[in-house]
Amino acid sequence: MTRSVQALAYARPSAMESSQVGASLGLETAGGLTPRGAEAHPRFFAGFLSAPRIAARGLLAVADVAAARYYQRTLASSLDPVVTGNGDRLRFESFSGCCGVYARLDVLQEGLEGERTGHGTTNVDVNNPLRDALSRITADDPLHLRVGPEELAVTTVDGPLVEKKVPLPDRWLRGFAEAQVASAGFDLRAELSAAQAVAFLRSLPRRSGNAARGAQWVVASGSALRPTTRPVPGAVCLPGPERLVALERVLRHAMALRVYGPPVVDGAPVASAWEVVLPGMRLTLTLSPDASRGFSGEGGVLEALATDEAAADAELVSVLLAWEPTIEPASLAEQSGLSVERVRAALTRLGTAGRVGYDLADAAYFHRELPYDADRAERHNPRLVAARELAGAGAVSLDGAVASVASGERRYQVRESEGRLTCTCQWWADYRGKRGPCKHALAVTMVRRGATVAGGVR
Repeated sequence: MTRSVQALAYARPSAMESSQVGASLGLETAGGLTPRGAEAHPRFFAGFLSAPRIAARGLLAVADVAAARYYQRTLASSLDPVVTGNGDRLRFESFSGCCGVYARLDVLQEGLEGERTGHGTTNVDVNNPLRDALSRITADDPLHLRVGPEELAVTTVDGPLVEKKVPLPDRWLRGFAEAQVASAGFDLRAELSAAQAVAFLRSLPRRSGNAARGAQWVVASGSALRPTTRPVPGAVCLPGPERLVALERVLRHAMALRVYGPPVVDGAPVASAWEVVLPGMRLTLTLSPDASRGFSGEGGVLEALATDEAAADAELVSVLLAWEPTIEPASLAEQSGLSVERVRAALTRLGTAGRVGYDLADAAYFHRELPYDADRAERHNPRLVAARELAGAGAVSLDGAVASVASGERRYQVRESEGRLTCTCQWWADYRGKRGPCKHALAVTMVRRGATVAGGVR
């Protein structure tokens, strides 16, 4: 597995401090991007939290996911949560070490009392002493929140930096992108009241050790959720229910539970999202289709990466992004002169670089810039790399709706039917498109669309 080391540098550790005027939570930031360009320690907010006890527990839940491996648990280092300022809210995101759970806490405008929220994305330091301090908040006494350095220290930060060096696997980056792509295909399937949400989540199994294979299904029944033995229409997949454990941090404060998932097609396990509605906030966990398999292998972004047209469209659309809390494809289409379909493909491609996320409650993309190497998810995607090699080597022969792809000592047939490509390879036989296209279908797509690949245009 390809990996590098991500170095995070903070001006000082994040900390909770008390004084005569009350408590103050200072969250320190590392390097990130803002409308002014790259900054070593951007500042996004200074003001009060309307519900500090709930916000503290939500932030701890996000940190729990960052530090967790829900499958094949080992001692693992974790990446600090990512924070994005979108002008009217703060978003705290994390991704589990096993690449199967995505978490996000949205602190909305009504949850913040203070100066206007800034714009940009960076990492935020969540250390063990801070976790202990957050866990001790038991009342909603006034709590001042600062995200970024003290105002006088924005341009000059004295003293040594606090450095963290954490392994950053490529599959972690790809998974972060795939989680957003999966979410964009979800619909709201059920909404439970606070009492029903608590009862349902507390009824889920709590296994220890590795998560068991296999997925459970639930379906809305009146105003509740009930298990179902088969994936009936409207059902939601619950793969590895023990992976929802982080939601327990905020259960006592829940106002509702919203459950999202894609349409049930053939009964195969699919991803799902579980959103707890809180006063002025939302906490969402998105689960991969299998507890033993992370989002990085789902392949939902591959077709959007396969052509030069998508690359050019993404470059154009990226210029029009302005850290909006919600991105409207129709508006971007009007500004760019592209069709809405091409804008959506461009947004998918931007998602692979961590430049957009997806908010289920708003049913819209939002702008953020993950503070990691933006090209690595595409550069090291094994199916995409293999497809480009096949296309560049002239291994693809086209004959109407049928294409032949020479790979190794074998030749595979790729057919197009009703806009869908099928292949005679083992990958297609095993997954039948459920984990994205195989390398042969990707190579055919590249050649048909005239993509520039190694060795020229074929």
